[in-house]
Amino acid sequence: MSTDEARLKKLKLRAWRRGFREADLILGPFADLHVSTFAPDELDWFEGLLDVPDQDLYGWILEREPTPAEYDGPLMNKLKAFRDQAYKGISPKGQAGG
Repeated sequence: MSTDEARLKKLKLRAWRRGFREADLILGPFADLHVSTFAPDELDWFEGLLDVPDQDLYGWILEREPTPAEYDGPLMNKLKAFRDQAYKGISPKGQAGG
């Protein structure tokens, strides 16, 4: 297994096994679908995102809290669009049925 393959596998595993199930169910499928297409700088961003505490990250994904500038941008928008597409029953503010 190459270093790049090992990194992708590790990122996918970390996205699925954060310990906060609600975040796992968004980040895991997102990682499965997208990390293999990420450029090295995008992988660095995603890896840094996975270091963020669960409650903070989940709040950003659901837009309960503003996303800090260092994590805001095209990839966070892609993650939020994935959330909207994959989980249409979850409103942006995290209320069921929205």
